[in-house]
Amino acid sequence: MNQPDNLRLGIILMVVTTFVFAVQDGLSRHLAAEYNVMMVVMIRYWFFAAFVISVARRKAGGLRQAARTSQPVVQAFRGFLLAAEICVMVAAFTLLGLVESHAVFACYPLLVAALSGPVLGEKVGWRRWAAIAVGFVGVIIILQPGYGVFDPAAVVPLMAALMFALYGLLTRYVARRDTTATSFFWTGTTGAIAMTAAGVWYWEPMISTDWIWMGMLCVTGATGHWMLIRCYEVAEASAVQPFAYFQLVFAASMGVLLFGETIRPNVALGVAIIVSAGLFTLWRERQQR
Repeated sequence: MNQPDNLRLGIILMVVTTFVFAVQDGLSRHLAAEYNVMMVVMIRYWFFAAFVISVARRKAGGLRQAARTSQPVVQAFRGFLLAAEICVMVAAFTLLGLVESHAVFACYPLLVAALSGPVLGEKVGWRRWAAIAVGFVGVIIILQPGYGVFDPAAVVPLMAALMFALYGLLTRYVARRDTTATSFFWTGTTGAIAMTAAGVWYWEPMISTDWIWMGMLCVTGATGHWMLIRCYEVAEASAVQPFAYFQLVFAASMGVLLFGETIRPNVALGVAIIVSAGLFTLWRERQQR
């Protein structure tokens, strides 16, 4: 397969992946409105861990090879951090809805750029700092802190974005010595352990129809992660990453069509600014590479 075909397939995979993740977010919003967030994420992680272990067993070296790492503390912290981020983001869905949660969360690439210096020792030039500043103007436009009393719930997706950005940076950090398969294994297993320890205390009976939705949530979660890995295998991350913003489009569409949410003018303007700034930082990163 030549390079253009690789890129074309990578773009298709990324767009389909964002749609799968948006469906996952819609299912999470529905279930978290009926049941405790911790329980919903815990069950999702059980399936995810089973999927990760199944994939690892089929690879050369099996589970032992997948689990082998010289940085177990960082790998475990990554897994715990992602599990916590998912809980925070699902809670944001129930508080603010899909549209506004994803609108604020869209700033995470800017947070990655801002934190890449102190976490990874990378140089961040003045152009990317300017883009980061512009992006956060977009966040402020969405949050509207000057209109009446500031809603604390608006900070929840911003916290999730910060946690996901740190998770992404730590993933790049461990990739210097560990394979993708190893990081994937630790993400699923440690996250499942953390969520079981926290979520088992919030167990409550679930009606039969909601188990169908839960099953779909588990399947979309595992499918989305597999497709994302496959996407990064066939194309460079910097080339396909801009298309990850389609998740915002798909999730917002679901919020409007399925949950009766609305897109306020300030949210649309803020998102446009954030996405533009995010695309610029991705372009600058690719230019420097």
